[in-house]
Amino acid sequence: MSAGTPVVPSLAARTRPGSASLADRPVKIDVKDLNFYYGQKRALENISIQLRANVVSAFIGPSGCGKSTFLRTLNRMNDIIPGTRVDGTVLIDNVNIYDPKIDVVGLRRRVGMVFQKSNPFPKSIFDNVAYGLRINGMATSKAEVHERVEASLRAAALWDEVKDRLHDSALAISGGQQQRLCIARALAVKPKVLLMDEPASALDPIATQHIEELIYDLKKDYTIVIVTHNMQQAARVSDFTAFFWLGRLVEYDRTEKIFTAPAEKLTEDYVTGRFG
Repeated sequence: MSAGTPVVPSLAARTRPGSASLADRPVKIDVKDLNFYYGQKRALENISIQLRANVVSAFIGPSGCGKSTFLRTLNRMNDIIPGTRVDGTVLIDNVNIYDPKIDVVGLRRRVGMVFQKSNPFPKSIFDNVAYGLRINGMATSKAEVHERVEASLRAAALWDEVKDRLHDSALAISGGQQQRLCIARALAVKPKVLLMDEPASALDPIATQHIEELIYDLKKDYTIVIVTHNMQQAARVSDFTAFFWLGRLVEYDRTEKIFTAPAEKLTEDYVTGRFG
């Protein structure tokens, strides 16, 4: 990389001892030769990538480059869009999620998703988190529902802020709290993977910091994949970074390498602000 380029190490690299071992963790998501089409238009071209367990992988790239589309292929959220199709293989825990026999509802429990705009239900804080437990029959008693709701709110670093107002409307809390509530709702059904599409883009800097700290804490228990337009955020929270360009995966490597010594000139031009 050219002289004068700022070195922006990831939060994980700055704070976690033995971070070199991250590359040795088992592969959680294994994508092979994936192509995705909106009608006749190919939006993703021959994507192959291995995402490892209990790390944060960030997808970066200009708007329209395919990173959010690719994120949604990992729990088949694109299935709801008419006229789309997928070629290739996506293995999660060595199971092909595009096998016709796959229970898509069950898949989306295991691979949760948090969207760019917080989308709490017009229900109480408690009922938002309990919703998935109830419709999936994942709790056998009211006491268990309460335990799981509290555990999920604690995991989302929200319990102390809302424990005395659990029956207030979820729409009455702040935007940052709403986003953490949506994370708690996703965690309540005990996913293995958490997908986040621009989870902090609509938040103020303090709320964004809360979300970033939460992402770092959650990777102890979850495999996290995040789409972000904010390269500083990718550098702060991720262990690995993938750079997408025009529907192609240009480069995927340790975050500090992507930002300090990328292998591809196109990656260097993007992370140094020459375009995008």
